[in-house]
Amino acid sequence: MSYIIETKNIIKDFDEFRAVNSINLKVPRNTIYGILGPNGAGKSTLISMLCTILTPTSGTAVVNGYDVVKEANNVRQSIGIVFQTRALDDILTGREHLEMHAALYGVPGDVREERIEEVLDLIALGKKAEEETKNYSGGMKRRLEIGRGLIHHPKLLFLDEPTLGLDIQTRESIWSYIEELKNNIDITILLTTHYLEEADSLCDEVAIINQGEIIKSDSPKNLKEELKSDTLTLTSPNVEKLCHLMENQSFVNDIAKDGEDVKIFVAKGGNLIPKVVNLANSNDIEIKSIELSHPSLEEVFVKYTGRKISDTTRK
Repeated sequence: MSYIIETKNIIKDFDEFRAVNSINLKVPRNTIYGILGPNGAGKSTLISMLCTILTPTSGTAVVNGYDVVKEANNVRQSIGIVFQTRALDDILTGREHLEMHAALYGVPGDVREERIEEVLDLIALGKKAEEETKNYSGGMKRRLEIGRGLIHHPKLLFLDEPTLGLDIQTRESIWSYIEELKNNIDITILLTTHYLEEADSLCDEVAIINQGEIIKSDSPKNLKEELKSDTLTLTSPNVEKLCHLMENQSFVNDIAKDGEDVKIFVAKGGNLIPKVVNLANSNDIEIKSIELSHPSLEEVFVKYTGRKISDTTRK
């Protein structure tokens, strides 16, 4: 497999404080890769080293085949960055922002206007492209910042907390936009986030970072399946009989009863629904309804850190 980012035991110290502790990371090309963790976990520090803004204390990192210390200029030409904090000039129009960044990134003059029109079409600003950005909504500003990071056709786009501070409707709009980027452009996207639903919705793979260390990485689907805690909720007038039947099944990890509902906790519940229904029928137990629910990334985070992401506030 081809990786666009590879780190080996990368460390960043600030005096006596270790912000990033010996991280080993491999990011496949043409994926959306998420770094999931609470504020203060080391996400932005890691991104800053990969973008050559900070120099690692020790260890190595290679981005698009270039060493971040020895070949920093080549790394910078390969990447686009959207920072966590807003970085727009209110008195410039959207088009003027793109013109300025195209010039800064050395986009040749003979293709610059074509690139700008290409990005404007991609981020769908419409007539707002000619207006000062002080008149933009939060979502429009974020799309412009993402478009600005694409102006020089980077191989890798860093999105540091791309939807921080946006309302849920605007966040979902940005998620759709990021998904479209991945599907329509030859690009890898690495995003940091502490929004669990963002990582679950967007990412092909997620690395959980806590206190400067990556403690687990895999696809959101695999991470949740590892918990082996899918829940099948069975509604039946024969609750006691149903509970007794399910207690004796080897595939059932646990059982909870609530009125006419019996919750059974199993691995890969979707595969077990026909088996559960057949068992009930063969034992003359009526099943009114059956509902399947999967564990969340919040539960995954709790398993590996011992805390909810919202409770982890290390600065």
